[in-house]
Amino acid sequence: MSFLKHLPLPRWHNSTPGDDNGYGMSRVAAIKRSFSALDRLMSRFSNWLIDWTPVTLVVTYYIVSTAIYVFCSYQQITVFYFFYMCTNFYIAMTCVVEAFLAMTPIREARKEAFRIEGNGRRFPTPDEELPMLDLIIVAYLPNEKDIVKDQLHYALDELVYPRNRIRVNLLYNSPMPIEPLETELHAMTKQYHVLRVVKVPNSKSKADNLNHFLTLNTNAEIISIFDCDHFPHPHNPRWAAERFVADPTVDIVQGRCVVYNTDESFYAKMIAIEFDKIYATSHPGRSRMYGFGLFCGSNGYWRAGVLRQIKMDGSMLTEDIDSGLRAYAQNKKAVHDLNVISYEMAPNHFAAFWNQRLRWAQGWTQASYRHMPLVWNQPPSGRRGLDQRFGVLSLLLIREISYYLVTQHTCLIISFIITHFPKSSSQLVDLIFFQYPMATWFLFST
Repeated sequence: MSFLKHLPLPRWHNSTPGDDNGYGMSRVAAIKRSFSALDRLMSRFSNWLIDWTPVTLVVTYYIVSTAIYVFCSYQQITVFYFFYMCTNFYIAMTCVVEAFLAMTPIREARKEAFRIEGNGRRFPTPDEELPMLDLIIVAYLPNEKDIVKDQLHYALDELVYPRNRIRVNLLYNSPMPIEPLETELHAMTKQYHVLRVVKVPNSKSKADNLNHFLTLNTNAEIISIFDCDHFPHPHNPRWAAERFVADPTVDIVQGRCVVYNTDESFYAKMIAIEFDKIYATSHPGRSRMYGFGLFCGSNGYWRAGVLRQIKMDGSMLTEDIDSGLRAYAQNKKAVHDLNVISYEMAPNHFAAFWNQRLRWAQGWTQASYRHMPLVWNQPPSGRRGLDQRFGVLSLLLIREISYYLVTQHTCLIISFIITHFPKSSSQLVDLIFFQYPMATWFLFST
């Protein structure tokens, strides 16, 4: 907002171009233009500062950490190395155990998928007994104006769910009118009677959009949430609904997210592998290990009453993780279903990747700090066992710290290269992986 309106009026404000004092409205207009230009310049500088401060801090973090290790004594380096190798071993061991435990839900999901396929894609629950579903697509229109219509057409034309049991809802916000797109979106409601398009007033976030929708009177029993870049598998909502019908104690069904644009960039390929590790092994494996699941943001289904009670907290950077943890705090049951598949787009450029991960990192830190009391608190009803308490500790504290320990280990290795620069590739390998005898055991045991 411009600060011009707060400036006091000069004594020559009411003068005319012909006044003897030499000041006129042209001079006032010129000064206002100068201040407006200064305002724009300060705004651009502020945005530049916000964008580059995290980068500067990360680079400084690596430089300072590496410099500290360069000047450490041999005994100190040995202690650091052993500590980091132990933490790396714990992280690797946890991943292996999660992957092993995930084999059962993976096998069960495949078996169930083959059974439904062999049965002519007939699901156990009759169509007329399926729960009413509100499927929500959340969009920030300036960023997603080029894809939102395609996403809507896909959801309306391809999803296999009884038309009288589903409503597709587009919730969007925009700081400015975007025409003719907005008119075209609202016109689609005349073509598709199951479509509702809502421009959320005064919204600045996904949380605002969802909270506004939760104030509307709908007859839905289940509410699903999708980001605008998602393509749910045609049977995605049916698999989720069947899970709710089969187990009335389930409050949240979190599906599996799969990256589909793997042929577009190296980043997309790496993120696709990461997502398979997270959604196909880590989440279901951790759920079996510790006895609780977690809502992860998109491709998630809630019982409508639970979501209306939990809502979204707009003050949180990752409001989805926060809502999942608040639901867990109230002893709500979340499960991970590998047949509830949705395809999404991964970032193709480093800038987009950086911004995404920066928000995730900040949001997870914020949520971890807020919900750490779950380690020792009890839910309003029932009890939280030691396995779940350690699971929360592992998720919120150990996982959070592990990223810093891994980066510190990286800085330690860089300091080795600086102080004992290798003269051959074999020396480089020995320097990185086999600096100490115990490193051999850690490497081959993990």
